[in-house]
Amino acid sequence: MKLLHNTRRTALLASLTVLLGMSSVASIAQAQVEDQSLKAAIAAGHRTPAFAARDAARHPYETLSFFGIKPNMTVVELAPGGGWYTEILAPYLRDKGRLVLGGDDPASTQAYFQRSAARMQEKLAANPALYDRVQVGVFNPAAGKLSYVAPASADLVLTFRNVHNWVSQGEAATQAAFKSAFDSLKPGGVFGVVEHRLPADREQDAKASSGYVHQSYVVRMAESVGFKLAGSSEVNANPKDKADHEGGVWALPPTYGNKDKDRAKYEAIGESDRMTLKFVKP
Repeated sequence: MKLLHNTRRTALLASLTVLLGMSSVASIAQAQVEDQSLKAAIAAGHRTPAFAARDAARHPYETLSFFGIKPNMTVVELAPGGGWYTEILAPYLRDKGRLVLGGDDPASTQAYFQRSAARMQEKLAANPALYDRVQVGVFNPAAGKLSYVAPASADLVLTFRNVHNWVSQGEAATQAAFKSAFDSLKPGGVFGVVEHRLPADREQDAKASSGYVHQSYVVRMAESVGFKLAGSSEVNANPKDKADHEGGVWALPPTYGNKDKDRAKYEAIGESDRMTLKFVKP
């Protein structure tokens, strides 16, 4: 009887091992499928050629993978600008997930933000097969208008090279922006930030007028609203950028704010040195 009992137990353990093995294989296979779908979204022909040409400097696959994106997530992109990342996120999330844009306020008193909001709406309307499920809300921390997603409903909030714009509006607006990201996320949700990085031994002025921000400042702002720093990546680092350019970060490509002045030098440096930070809502 004891031998029979041991035999059954061995068979049961073997069956469990097989099932667990099959589950692991399935999980790995699913992860590979998801990775391939992200690569497909990045390689897709709908992307603006000038945007796609910057992939080598912006590393979208590595950046989004670091933040832990999955195609079934609710993802918020704050201040999407011209839609560089929107062109990748929209097809990736279209079938299983949800993309919400925290966009510029069309009712803003500033013409710049009115025009920016109108351009984004035109972009989305021009390709309904791709963007018909994208939701657009208002992200205007300086005015306290942060109506873009329900509280505790997002899995992932992203913002790319925008923190310096918030800093230029004052610390209260900066903290409001971080707080809105925190409030939007589910517990365990991630806030992914990419920003131009100012060397720690250089002074950051109150308005971040160079476009560069101390990494320690971004971490402090995030932690002040409740986030925990979960990790940092150097995937968007550029050691050739010393952040000391006439005209600030906009001297570098793709803007070339100084036009032909020292253009070859700035071209050799490439795009800015950037921090890539992953925060978690406890």
